[in-house]
Amino acid sequence: MAEPSEAKKVIKLVPENLLKKRKAYQAIKATQAKLALLEKRKVSKGKPLKFKRLEDFLKDSHRAHRDDTRIKRMRQRPAAPLPPAKSKLAFAVRIREIKGVSPKVMKVVHMLRLRKIFSGAFVKINKASMAMMKVVEPYVAWGFPNLKSVRELILKRGQAKIVRRLVPLTDNTLIEQHMGKHGIICLEDLIHEIYTVGKNFRAANNFLRPFRLSVARHAARDKAGLMKDLGNPGFRGSDINSIIRQLN
Repeated sequence: MAEPSEAKKVIKLVPENLLKKRKAYQAIKATQAKLALLEKRKVSKGKPLKFKRLEDFLKDSHRAHRDDTRIKRMRQRPAAPLPPAKSKLAFAVRIREIKGVSPKVMKVVHMLRLRKIFSGAFVKINKASMAMMKVVEPYVAWGFPNLKSVRELILKRGQAKIVRRLVPLTDNTLIEQHMGKHGIICLEDLIHEIYTVGKNFRAANNFLRPFRLSVARHAARDKAGLMKDLGNPGFRGSDINSIIRQLN
């Protein structure tokens, strides 16, 4: 028999609120551990491998060789004549994919700031820009926009990059703050400077980001029909205005 002096073991009761706190804390720690495991798997997995078929390599090589041959023949020909003096402004929009093109073509596309398909930018017409347009002719449609097209583009899709952030041009105060030193204090001044290709055209054009044009959803599904509606790339003259209306 146990001695009577031995005290009975007493189970200490834990308050209910403390038990709830412990349970909530354990749930939080379990969630954090799960997220940490998923993040670790994501890091260890690394960049997924992309399998490229041999046909794709041959297709890209053929396109690059075709571009190099075209540029070499173009240099042997006399330079294209400049358009009339009244046509100082051009608008270029990329309507073809540039996957696998020649590095020379890719460099000119980047200089024109047409990195994405259906992106557009204003270009000042001169001897150098005409040569650049010839290089990217199979992938870019360009022509002479009228005042209505320039106004609609800037008012609807005009953006500027301020402190690494794209900001829509909806406030004249913002324009005056960044372009006031060039005498441009509002949207109308910016439109006038671009359309007339004034002495501060380069600063105004660099202030504008490339225009991200788009297509309707039903048109995007029918790529063949869309390409047929847009027409062929290259010089389009005043027909560039219809392309702007369609993509703006």
